[in-house]
Amino acid sequence: MFKEFKAFINQGNAIDLAVGVLIGAAFGKIVNSIVVDIVTPILSLALGRIDFANSYIPLASQPLGMPIADAKKLGAVIAYGAFLNNVVEFLIVAFSIFLVVRQVNKLRGPVAPKP
Repeated sequence: MFKEFKAFINQGNAIDLAVGVLIGAAFGKIVNSIVVDIVTPILSLALGRIDFANSYIPLASQPLGMPIADAKKLGAVIAYGAFLNNVVEFLIVAFSIFLVVRQVNKLRGPVAPKP
């Protein structure tokens, strides 16, 4: 098993994976900032100044309009604003990965069929 692990490390797969994880973490922070600081405020302005960060449906008779952190202290809420932010973040990351994979496949060229 040690020999296999050493071969795995020497192939560069582990290093590639580590670099990918680090870049992915940094990219995730950038995408989060784009969504929270740019996309969401523009959507909020276009939709009548809706505050997505504090958008929720109360499930425990909380009064509407209070900050979501306070509403959560009083009981369960459906935090659909945070969910929408996460969906937008996912779509941006997924599209970015699609573009990278597409470019890598173009650089590799056509794959020869296996005999």
